[in-house]
Amino acid sequence: MHTVWKGAISFGLVHVPVKMFSATEDKDISLKMIHRDCGSNISYIRKCPTCDVEVDWDAIVKGYEYEKGRYVLLEKDELEQLTGEATKTITILDFVALEEIDPIYFQKTYYLSPDQAGGNAYNLLMEAMRQSGRIGIAKVSIRSKSSLAAIRIIDDCLAMETIFYPDEIRSVDQVPGLPESVNVNEKELMMARMLIEQLSTPFEPSKYTDDYRAKLMDLIQHKIAGEDVRVAPEQQRTNVLDLMAALQASLEAVKLPPDAKGGLDTGAAAAALANAGAGAAAGAAAADGGSEVVAKVKKPRARKTSKKETVS
Repeated sequence: MHTVWKGAISFGLVHVPVKMFSATEDKDISLKMIHRDCGSNISYIRKCPTCDVEVDWDAIVKGYEYEKGRYVLLEKDELEQLTGEATKTITILDFVALEEIDPIYFQKTYYLSPDQAGGNAYNLLMEAMRQSGRIGIAKVSIRSKSSLAAIRIIDDCLAMETIFYPDEIRSVDQVPGLPESVNVNEKELMMARMLIEQLSTPFEPSKYTDDYRAKLMDLIQHKIAGEDVRVAPEQQRTNVLDLMAALQASLEAVKLPPDAKGGLDTGAAAAALANAGAGAAAGAAAADGGSEVVAKVKKPRARKTSKKETVS
């Protein structure tokens, strides 16, 4: 792993020298902008629209626009003075319970390892946190940006999660269209809870994959091999299902025999929803005031049989 930062964790008068490593990596497939006519990579230049010239990095300074078209300029050394030595220290301010922090606050995770002769202090902090069941809330500056952070234990490693400041979290009051009151049909609620129970399982992250990335890489490999690739668009579903019928179909699809192993049969779920579409009108009459949901389902076409096939 590449070291992205060096410094120390500070709590009280104790300093723990650490090195920081990114705990996650971006697996997105990088696509470049290409000139269609000649196949060349598009270049981006730093150009001043007023002087109509390219600008070197040493002629660029950061600025804050306080009025339209008016800026105050901030030199590099002025910005560095604001952070000072804090850029090399993770200062723990408090210890709290992890469950008290809503996941909306979390940003990015880093692993921390002991640096130089800091092994004893590192182990001391980790074991004290483990036995207390608490995590540290700290302040840290990375690449001139000040962040809040949570220091916690992952397996036998200290980890740091950068977290948002409270004023960076938008209130749900700003979300348009939220219902003022929650009124649900009791029968629909019961079936929805049954469906949740049927789909409940221990979290196994390895079973979730990025389908888009796999399809994109497959498309790229076919093009490298010189194949003319045409991807058929997914068929749009058109039927309107009664919500009760959709819930019932979903429950039927996920019911597994007692000795069955594995996850949800998505093919069975699609077939069950298609069958539910055929009886949507009857389901709506039996729903006792149930609401409707638009779920588009394509009706399966009857398969033509050839002369050689025997239909029983």
